[in-house]
Amino acid sequence: MTDLRNLLPHAHLYYVATDGAISMRGTAEDITLAQKVLADIDRSRKVYRLTYSITDMDGGKPTGTQHVAVIVAAGGKTVVKQGNRVPLVTGSMDAGSSAPNSRVQYVDVGLNIEASLEGNSDGLRLRSKVEQSSVAEEKSGIGAQDPVIRQTMLEGMSTLAQGKPMVLGSLDIPGSTRHEEIEVVSELVR
Repeated sequence: MTDLRNLLPHAHLYYVATDGAISMRGTAEDITLAQKVLADIDRSRKVYRLTYSITDMDGGKPTGTQHVAVIVAAGGKTVVKQGNRVPLVTGSMDAGSSAPNSRVQYVDVGLNIEASLEGNSDGLRLRSKVEQSSVAEEKSGIGAQDPVIRQTMLEGMSTLAQGKPMVLGSLDIPGSTRHEEIEVVSELVR
């Protein structure tokens, strides 16, 4: 809208938000130019399927792979959350009472993936965040019910070649011979 108003200062332009439309009054030449500008920019965005593969390795041998496929439009963002909500009891003592005042907060654990794509001449620019968390068997030692949350996260930007897998990263699991490898591949949907 702003570009059309700057380009056609003598035309009257109105944006109709409910219809996602522009209403215009002007000369025939102004209307023709506005139609050409809008036709050039009003193109549907390409849509891609991103398949993330998270492979658990122990001593260099794969022990399991989890695949998550998401649909992302170029210029858009997709978020996937898969897991559980774990209750955490928080509390304090009331000054006037000997009874504890406890509250419950919830923490999301499991797999979270955020993906956003931008197209450029070299390929697709992918910004991704892969976060995996779980509740450990041991307790924190602070409170009887307080869990320890284990978490791994990989966040970054990469340039993808369509149809070719790319390893985003490999994470060692502390205190073990295990590590996780995170790979992504893109394919054009439309």
